[in-house]
Amino acid sequence: MTFDDRPVLIGGGIRLEALDRRHVDGLLAAASADPRLYRWSSVPQTADETARYVNTAIAWREAGTAVPFAILRESDGAVLGSTRFWKIERWSWPEDDLASKTRALDVAEIGYTWLSAGAVRTAANTQTKSLMLTHAFEVWRALRISFHTDVRNERSRAAIERIGGRFEGVLRAHRIAADATPRDSARYSILAGEWPDVKDRLSKLISRS
Repeated sequence: MTFDDRPVLIGGGIRLEALDRRHVDGLLAAASADPRLYRWSSVPQTADETARYVNTAIAWREAGTAVPFAILRESDGAVLGSTRFWKIERWSWPEDDLASKTRALDVAEIGYTWLSAGAVRTAANTQTKSLMLTHAFEVWRALRISFHTDVRNERSRAAIERIGGRFEGVLRAHRIAADATPRDSARYSILAGEWPDVKDRLSKLISRS
């Protein structure tokens, strides 16, 4: 299956498009509205940091390991934040495994997700995850999508659990944290077989909001 690293995903008033340098100003404005939101997340706060953030995301896309998005409000194109698929893996299946040939990838992680202050506690995050998971499981035919967040980030953990992510445990000293300490990460995942139930759950959450 051909792998598209620049899909455009639209639904529920949200548009996800390939992150590009043209989004730098919008991202900077979105992040600067209330920096206190990002205590546990590495969100750029200056023009230089935002440019490096976007350039790194583009480099990862070109290396085939990530698909980064700008999150836009469909009605006016305002930048609400960013997210990405990353840690994309394609396993070495036997040549005669026909099922593997129907998948664009085997597993990936959704991360680097953040929203502007005005988009927090709206349907934007749920709609974003719905668009991404639908693409991952129904277009790419992924086997698993995982999520990691700082174990101290209760808001992020609650959001992942709310959409149906299953808690797998804590990875100790897993990554560097936003406060430049070794971060313990709470790990969650959704498997392909769980997707129909998660999709129904997301649909109900979106309809209620």
